[in-house]
Amino acid sequence: MRNRMLKLMSLFAALALVASACGGSSGGDAGDESGSDSTAVGSDDTTDDTTDDTTDDTTDDTTDEETAGGSVEVFSWWTGGGEAAGLDAMIEVFGSTDPGITFENSAVAGGAGTNARAVLASRLQAGDPPDSWQGHAGQELIGTYVAADQIEPLNFLYDEQGWLDVMPETLIPLISKDGNIYSVPVNIHRANVLWSNPTVLSDAGIEMPTSLDEFIAAMETLKSGGMDAPLAMGEQWTSLHLMETIMLASMGPDSWNGLWDGSVAWDSAEVTKALEDYNTVLGYTNSDSSSLSWQDAGQLVLDGNAAFNIMGDWQEGFFRELGKEPGTDYVWSATPGSDGVFQFLSDSFVLAKGAPNRDAAIAWLTVAGSNQGQDAFNPVKGSIPARNDADRSLYGEYLLSAMDDWASNTVVGSLTHGVVANDSWKSEIDSAVGLFLIDKDVANLQTALVAAHAANG
Repeated sequence: MRNRMLKLMSLFAALALVASACGGSSGGDAGDESGSDSTAVGSDDTTDDTTDDTTDDTTDDTTDEETAGGSVEVFSWWTGGGEAAGLDAMIEVFGSTDPGITFENSAVAGGAGTNARAVLASRLQAGDPPDSWQGHAGQELIGTYVAADQIEPLNFLYDEQGWLDVMPETLIPLISKDGNIYSVPVNIHRANVLWSNPTVLSDAGIEMPTSLDEFIAAMETLKSGGMDAPLAMGEQWTSLHLMETIMLASMGPDSWNGLWDGSVAWDSAEVTKALEDYNTVLGYTNSDSSSLSWQDAGQLVLDGNAAFNIMGDWQEGFFRELGKEPGTDYVWSATPGSDGVFQFLSDSFVLAKGAPNRDAAIAWLTVAGSNQGQDAFNPVKGSIPARNDADRSLYGEYLLSAMDDWASNTVVGSLTHGVVANDSWKSEIDSAVGLFLIDKDVANLQTALVAAHAANG
């Protein structure tokens, strides 16, 4: 009863905070506002002969032993679209490998995980952690949860499962601190993707742009031809996402990385130019963006009411869930000016210190890191596996291209999705962008970014 009261008290406190700070935003790499769900697996119905045969044929590193009964509470922001469907697919694998454990899906919708992390922070402060939760690899993980000593190292699990042999060398340092590995990455997403409606482009005689100048010229042509907003955008977190991809295109990967390692000054002329480019691009976006989710923005492109949308490749998972065909209903490229650069993020799961159901949480993490779990999850989610031994036959045209680009491109990290800055630094940047969307004053925005770096960098 005490735990239930703590959960309710912390949930109410966090939701009050979210209501004032986030304005009830939806979506994100977070799905829609369909709310949280509690999915139980482990009944006899989930383990028929077909499921057992599939498990025997495809599992390479999940355990064959059934974990004793109990439950595991897993916290995420995957509540709608391909994200929720991908999670359900991985839960189904978990039900077949560990049928004695009930899966408690404590997902919270909205704001690219902002709402979920607010609820999570309140629960952690109250000493009521979920057993495992979703976190972005990088400074969101290291600078927030590791710094606060809230999660356990997982070196033992990497040793048992042989994951160091199949996880990318690029990724391991981003989930490690002082020789300890702190999470299990389940995927790789690309942030810098331009999605477009090929019919709209063809009718206007426009090719997919490859540079920022071409991109701006294409949008000007469309606007002159009567399209009110050639670039579809959603609520505020998507404008932050747009900003980082335009800054990357304007500055290039070396200077983008330099902002986060201190070798490039935030008050430099190249940052000024990048912010001016961002301001120019914003001029082609829809005026109702603050009321739209990322899915809504993608739908504008599918419907032909916009030509372009810059969004991570979870957008492709949404398009495929709607039954849309790549190359026919939508096309893609790197954000203009960033060809050959892969701006990435990675979703991962952690083990809470003091997890109420530690053994069950370890069983969940084992599936999350397994070949079978990742190949069930990622084709539906719209991402590629963190592991390098995926079954390529399971993945569609876009995701196969993303696998090839991940292996060959210059890799840089995402701001919006937790790689390059911890939560405090990102929060200050996000606040500065919120003010900029109102006053459109580039000088004020740059001053605020300089101050955010001074306080957190």
